[in-house]
Amino acid sequence: MTICVISPFTGLAGDMLLAALVDAGAPLDRIRSAVATSGLTGWDLRVQSLLTHGLMTARALVDVTDEATSRSAADLIAMARRVEPAPVAERSVSALRAIAEVEGRLHGEDPEHVHLHELGGHDTLVDVIGVCAALDALEVSTVYCGALPLGTGTVRTAHGLLPCPAPATAALLRGARTVGSDLAGETITPTAAAVLKAVDARFEPPPEFRLLATGYGAGTRSLPDRPNVAVVHLGEPVAAGHRTLVVLETNLDDVTGEVLGHVVGELLAAGALDAWISPVTMKKGRPAHVLHVLAEPEHAARLADLVLAGTGSLGLREYPVRRTALARATETVDVLGVPVRRKRGPHGAKPEHDDVVAAARELGLPARVVATIAAGR
Repeated sequence: MTICVISPFTGLAGDMLLAALVDAGAPLDRIRSAVATSGLTGWDLRVQSLLTHGLMTARALVDVTDEATSRSAADLIAMARRVEPAPVAERSVSALRAIAEVEGRLHGEDPEHVHLHELGGHDTLVDVIGVCAALDALEVSTVYCGALPLGTGTVRTAHGLLPCPAPATAALLRGARTVGSDLAGETITPTAAAVLKAVDARFEPPPEFRLLATGYGAGTRSLPDRPNVAVVHLGEPVAAGHRTLVVLETNLDDVTGEVLGHVVGELLAAGALDAWISPVTMKKGRPAHVLHVLAEPEHAARLADLVLAGTGSLGLREYPVRRTALARATETVDVLGVPVRRKRGPHGAKPEHDDVVAAARELGLPARVVATIAAGR
């Protein structure tokens, strides 16, 4: 199992991602072969080396001899359905259908009848199928992506000048993590946004992994002060294992519930792996609480100071524990148009309660219904 971590340094386009994957080791012949099964003619895909700002990168170039510059979304989807292997076809169709749906919604047309102008040429089909084929060839199971930098200003389209990001891109990026950029113009293309959606990219820190390869994909735009690149890292997730951690504990019979709740929040914000409270009965029959803190050994002293200062306790206990941690990740799912985060492990997924409550309020549904939908996807 391999994971792919995308770092969109200056943005992301389909050709940049494709070039970066080839630079990281995706076999170009497998990619060309997958594109060819679509029936697309009059094209050739090359990946050349490019030195930019002292960094050796790869650039993907599509040479076109066919005169067709635009096609309907239905035509592109029909071609993608013919692609082999099947997983590549499935993802490619998903990306192209996503483009058709947002274009149809934006222009008030049936997605099946949407005619794609800038996105209807050879480049779109080659980039979409190429990226999906590269991920398949590299046996990538999960894609993670950093925050996407959004450009400013305008972009010229067949419909005239439009604000950046282009409306189609903005619609495709719903639920994605984004960040402002000092770059003017288009930094994220609709093709890249659609591919990220099709591969169910996770916009969150990846789990611990062993780095296997790194690739740099250059864009067509030249920047004066930095390389215009997207970076991909390929890695092997580190298997779940045992770790020695520290538990801190203190008994408290003179601290209010408000203070205890505040201290737990402070501990978690300060780096505690977990913090919880247990009710106990102390000497003279006094109802009391035990505050527990699970911490990395290197953070134990700092967190102990926070416990003592926050509670006024005169002492605490500290002892090592052995923890087994399974791989887990946070992902975002769409519940009737509302994003809900859920934590996924090897044996299932659980939605975040705060997101469930917020979605239930927005949708006018019981929280348990939203939770069931979010957990089952």
